[in-house]
Amino acid sequence: MHGTLAISAILGLSAFASARPVNGPPGHGSGSSSSSGGQVDFKFPLDNGFPDVANPSKALTDIEEQAHGTLPNGTAPPPHTNSLNALAFIAFNELFEVVFFTELIYNVTNNLPGFDNIPNRDVVLSALTAVQAQEELHELNANGAFNKFTGQTVTPCEYVFPVDTFVDAIGLASTFTDVVLGTLPDIQTIFADNADNGLIRGVGGVIGQEGEQNGFYRELLGKIPSALPFLTGSAVDFAFNAINQGFVVPGSCDATLALLLTPASGTPLKEFGILNVLTTNITSDTDSEIDFSFETKTSGGQSFAKQGLYLTYINQQNVPFSVPLMKEQFQSDAVTFTASFPGQSQEMNGLTIAAITSTDGPFATPDDVANVTLFGPGMIEVN
Repeated sequence: MHGTLAISAILGLSAFASARPVNGPPGHGSGSSSSSGGQVDFKFPLDNGFPDVANPSKALTDIEEQAHGTLPNGTAPPPHTNSLNALAFIAFNELFEVVFFTELIYNVTNNLPGFDNIPNRDVVLSALTAVQAQEELHELNANGAFNKFTGQTVTPCEYVFPVDTFVDAIGLASTFTDVVLGTLPDIQTIFADNADNGLIRGVGGVIGQEGEQNGFYRELLGKIPSALPFLTGSAVDFAFNAINQGFVVPGSCDATLALLLTPASGTPLKEFGILNVLTTNITSDTDSEIDFSFETKTSGGQSFAKQGLYLTYINQQNVPFSVPLMKEQFQSDAVTFTASFPGQSQEMNGLTIAAITSTDGPFATPDDVANVTLFGPGMIEVN
């Protein structure tokens, strides 16, 4: 989990090209050589066999004890295809989170450079150990349901993480948890739209659990536990691209990506180009301008034109809005530009999701933005 990204007011999940990841610790996942300077990527399984854990089994019982609770034991009727596809995404996300916390626990336990001299170390380790197991149960629940109704399984990828200190790692955990907290209500909406009401409460339970996690991370970062009165909404497409662009080793899980991008039926996820947020230390103390770039060679098959593009912001539960691109500089495979950020006038605290869109709306929901996104997401964290 070593890298060169420092914690700041912004943690752009797609701007990870310069990271120097380290392999998964011995006995907690295995390392495999990558193409970037001899670096090593984390891959499963864990010591307890996860994600291949039978139900029932001693391994599952051990995970439940570590998690301070059990897998849900209720049943639901066969879900609609779009609901099944949403369960596949949840499993994809949870696999990534399990790896992240496994490496973080290893680094703290072994006092690796940047992860030593942590205040209240035993309390922190106890909390992270529970979180790791809780994420394992989230994954087993979603993937188990997906397999039960489709006969298919979301298999793990290999992963890299661009942080080299404990503070960096907690900041990154807080950001991706913010994205999860915005995305799970989108999944609840998918369930409701398809009359799969029996799945909604379980996801609601995970939302509350993830909120408890993020309050802990924010306190560790010296912030107030609750960022906003209404947390920033997101869409499954944005969460998928954040993980796939920022953490998944290319080519390490093509079968799983195919389940998400080209499902047998239902609505596929969309693959976007990369949007980088270049400005750091963004605040809501004043209205300002932010520098961005997007890589036209990573447009996910989308066409690119120099005209008719907008930067669209999603913040809190407010209506998404667009601003024009300014000071564009066009290169052969990238565009840099500046855009206004009305941090003070619109109280843009917490997480803001930025995207390059082909129209300026009007937008009612984050899904409306995702439907016309070409590049993104860019993640901006304020306070």
